[in-house]
Amino acid sequence: MISHSNENALMDDANSPEINQKLMGKVSSDFIKVSEHLKEAAYQIIKRKYSENPIFVLAETSVEIGVTLFQKQDFKTIYEYKASYLEEFLTRGMIGEESIEFFKENYKDPEEYCCLFVIDNAFAGFIYLPFPND
Repeated sequence: MISHSNENALMDDANSPEINQKLMGKVSSDFIKVSEHLKEAAYQIIKRKYSENPIFVLAETSVEIGVTLFQKQDFKTIYEYKASYLEEFLTRGMIGEESIEFFKENYKDPEEYCCLFVIDNAFAGFIYLPFPND
């Protein structure tokens, strides 16, 4: 569990054992449908120097963050997928300035893991899922 002593509660549950296993199953089964596309999108975000820290926003309803990559009907997913990155989360105040280093220390290798910001009912937080092996 990630813990940090500031107001930024969004990072407190990143892959915490307390995350509802039903939610993890839901996110994982949805993620597998688009994981190859997300891996390529992460690569392009980094290659084009938008950010070293791509974040993909998953939500069942439309949210005002990121750029839409896939709508539910595109891959028959539960979630809509949007591309974002650390800098947008900072600009919007979703990650505080005092948490930048903390976020980067806990950010997993984007070639191996996908950083997801999941908005699902009462849960809103970061989840890291490994990309499937080729």
